[in-house]
Amino acid sequence: MGEDDCDIKSNRISGTSIDVISKFVKITKLSWSVRNLYYICAIRVREAKYMADMNKVGKRIRKYREQMGLTQEELAINSGIRLDSIIEYEEGIAYPPIGSLIRLSRSLGQRVGTFTDDQFNPDPIVVRFNEREEEASSHGDKGDYQYFPLGKGKTDRHMEPMFIRVGIEDTPELSTHEGEEFIVVVSGKILFIYGKEKKILEPGDSAYYNSVVPHYVGAIDGPAEIYAVLYAPQ
Repeated sequence: MGEDDCDIKSNRISGTSIDVISKFVKITKLSWSVRNLYYICAIRVREAKYMADMNKVGKRIRKYREQMGLTQEELAINSGIRLDSIIEYEEGIAYPPIGSLIRLSRSLGQRVGTFTDDQFNPDPIVVRFNEREEEASSHGDKGDYQYFPLGKGKTDRHMEPMFIRVGIEDTPELSTHEGEEFIVVVSGKILFIYGKEKKILEPGDSAYYNSVVPHYVGAIDGPAEIYAVLYAPQ
């Protein structure tokens, strides 16, 4: 059994998070070679899903931009997002951070969920801990985040609840967009910048604020995890 078998394995684990696979591997008596194969397959599946998510969002951004008769330059001006970022999003090279996605949705007259949801799910939307899936990751000048949406499928939603894994960033860059945000720290330490204020948030701490004020949420002293709820007026 080698890495060429990964396509077969991937079909079995494509709907399973890498965290669940890691727990499975630890509690089962598998040889190291088989364990490594499962890890490799899980990583490949996750990478493939990232690409699919980025392509999906990018195609929808382009679709609604073209429907409105806007050029990429005009969308960049209307949304306040750099032109090179717009190009990367549409080409599926990068996934927009949630703040940028909110600004794009406002500029294109769409809900945030229009860019991420694939199907309708009836209320209530229940996401089991071991079933939540990473939508995509955002890396670069707007932070290092892994998003796990908790409201996908609720097509009439006005909030975006999510679990986020936050990485360390060398140079914090403030974000601003219409709406409100509420975050709760689950693990690690968070550097929270709000306007000219700076605060360190630890597990159990929370913050509720107007997101039109320039703000930043980033990890310090190692990765961190948070729950976040974002509200963007339509």
